[in-house]
Amino acid sequence: MKTAFKKYGRKDNHDLCELMLLNDSGMEVKILNYGATLEKVLLSGDDLILSLNSPADYSKERNFLGGTVGRICGRVYQGKWQLGANILQLLQNDGENHIHGGIGLDMQVWNFKLYAGSQVARADLTLVDPDGNNGYPGNLKLHAIYELDNDNNLRYELIAVSDKMTIFNPANHTYFTLGEKAKDLKMQLNADYYLPVGEDGLPNQGMKSVDQTAFDFRKVKKIGEALNSSDKQIKLRNGLDHPFILNGNRPAATLIGENHQMTMTTNAPAIVTYTANHFNHTGVANNIDQYDGITLEAQCPPSENSDLGEITLLPFEKFDRKICWSFK
Repeated sequence: MKTAFKKYGRKDNHDLCELMLLNDSGMEVKILNYGATLEKVLLSGDDLILSLNSPADYSKERNFLGGTVGRICGRVYQGKWQLGANILQLLQNDGENHIHGGIGLDMQVWNFKLYAGSQVARADLTLVDPDGNNGYPGNLKLHAIYELDNDNNLRYELIAVSDKMTIFNPANHTYFTLGEKAKDLKMQLNADYYLPVGEDGLPNQGMKSVDQTAFDFRKVKKIGEALNSSDKQIKLRNGLDHPFILNGNRPAATLIGENHQMTMTTNAPAIVTYTANHFNHTGVANNIDQYDGITLEAQCPPSENSDLGEITLLPFEKFDRKICWSFK
């Protein structure tokens, strides 16, 4: 196992670095300390995730590719967190709603250290997000871990602690491709229910059974089948842009391509899927088109109101999100 890093720029008086993890099987993982971002997953000559043209592109405009997005990944209804009679108002940066933490964790430069052992190669990244940043209470200490082993398992763990009561629902925002276009991949999800959404992208009907819908991925099927369906929810969001409630069976998700396969396990209660619906070969992501990749965002599902009890952290309560992506 090997680790290395190289500096490629500067931002906000911090060095921007690309970190490399390499296992004995020839798999290589590249991570940026900008946004604790998963930049590349290289196996048998293929990049298995969506990546920009260069590391320097990631900080030119916000793109969410591989980033550790938070403090909340997704939308908050009217930007409000109500706890009893108390209401916290967050920035309304998506119409009336709050999205992706404002100027979030994926736009900050993290500290890092590397470790290479006989069985694993690891990158440890840390960040302190100060009390009041983007309107969130509490000084929040974060520790993101990427760990690669010789069986081509890539583990991602995000640990966080706040010194005040706060809300926290981050997610890793990697778009998977397996070296192909996501619309051509097959997918299986261990989810019996999904959350329909409204025009603003927030859930508005509670859980709905996937049975006999475009959202039924309980058995392996091509993602393109859902994208090409006449389902009103697919048409509304121009593709998949929906939370799936996991039923606890493992793995949580499987992606299958012509040459590669990925299985995913997580301790999150839901996976939010998004099929890169908005990409169109413009801006810094000029190498990416619609439906080129799919996110499998492990998080708590968004709430359709201001009751955010599921994502409330008490002072000094430990947040610990675990994900394992296994490639072959």
